[in-house]
Amino acid sequence: MNPQERAIFLNSLTDDEVRLLEKDWYVWARPAQRLPTVQFRIWLIQAGRGFGKTRTGAETIRLWKDLGYHRFALVGITPADARDVMIEGESGLLVVCPEWDKPEYQASKRRVVWNDGSVAMVFSGANPEQLRGPQHEKAWCDEIFAWQYPQETWDMLMFGLRLGDNPQAVVTSTPKPLGLLKWMRAQATTHITQGSTYDNKANLAASFFSEIVSKYEGTRLGMQELDAKILDDNPNALWSRKLLDDNRVNKMPNLKRIVVAVDPAITANEGSSNETGIIVAGLGSDNHGYVFADKSIIGKPNDWGNAAITQYNVWKADRVVAETNQGGDMVESTILSIDPKVAYKGVHASKGKYTRAEPVSSLYEQGKVHHVGTFGNLEDQLCEWEQGMDSPDRLDALVWAITELMLINRPTSIVAPGGTTGESKWR
Repeated sequence: MNPQERAIFLNSLTDDEVRLLEKDWYVWARPAQRLPTVQFRIWLIQAGRGFGKTRTGAETIRLWKDLGYHRFALVGITPADARDVMIEGESGLLVVCPEWDKPEYQASKRRVVWNDGSVAMVFSGANPEQLRGPQHEKAWCDEIFAWQYPQETWDMLMFGLRLGDNPQAVVTSTPKPLGLLKWMRAQATTHITQGSTYDNKANLAASFFSEIVSKYEGTRLGMQELDAKILDDNPNALWSRKLLDDNRVNKMPNLKRIVVAVDPAITANEGSSNETGIIVAGLGSDNHGYVFADKSIIGKPNDWGNAAITQYNVWKADRVVAETNQGGDMVESTILSIDPKVAYKGVHASKGKYTRAEPVSSLYEQGKVHHVGTFGNLEDQLCEWEQGMDSPDRLDALVWAITELMLINRPTSIVAPGGTTGESKWR
């Protein structure tokens, strides 16, 4: 319709018809966002940031419900991501469902419930065991390649996706070169939809393209996050996906030491600031290193200070190790002003990042450092970063953590609990 025809048509509608039109996904969806007409077991939507993946996933659950299905699984990166993106987000289930069929989110029971008895249970890629037992007809998996335990969670989900005449899953994610992605793409029952950020340009802020997209266009990160291309490892990086996968574990032994390592960002401007890398790692009874938490954030000093101390307390860590090159005494004062009882150690980099990272990479090559689960953003930095690129905050924090746990061989001055200076007993 031309603008005049469109205006005449819209003015002819009743209020009820306007409400129906507003919630008719097939009117507003691009062809790539519509439920495939071919048979599939997995609908893999491999697309860049801003493509409309979340909206497509939510609308697909809504359509399946309208088609008579009643038991769903919603699986996000973490419980908070499932809530904030898949359920309550601006494109989540509570928004896309019309007011005459609006579900209720029952957070305490981890479920979304409709008046007709339909239920969507909420799970996360950080806890595969929660999926042991429940049964489903359909599932929506969001950002699956950023889950901490992607393969294990997927396996548990598949065992429970067995109800009804046509169990199916829609997977909405930016791609990562993981084995699970390669397996999905190879299945005859997988329908693949590929798309980029640019496909949805009409619905995205102009500033997003001028400030964010333009910064990453043509870069390897941009090819993955904007164009949704599956990237091979950077041959100049110190780590590879295979190296990380070969050393990956699901459990760790008893730990002799635990440290929280911090690579602080001094500025906190959304969209332009580096993150503050916050990595938690431990030294096992087998004298191997185990990386088991990545809590990196963009925030002001008080924000990352509180985040680091939270991890220190949660894991009952031995100390916080923080790089002081950028912030100097400010880093120590930030940590100790929040909690003066924290055992704090400031470390100053006298060598370049690459030189500091090489011995840590060698420990991985020797099979002595393991990731407990998957840490997508951290592992992207490890497998992509090379000399000359922007400062790798998560990588830096990891290097400090493993260095402290496994490479320090002499006593060092630290700030002990209570703020007094003492000698480290650790070798």
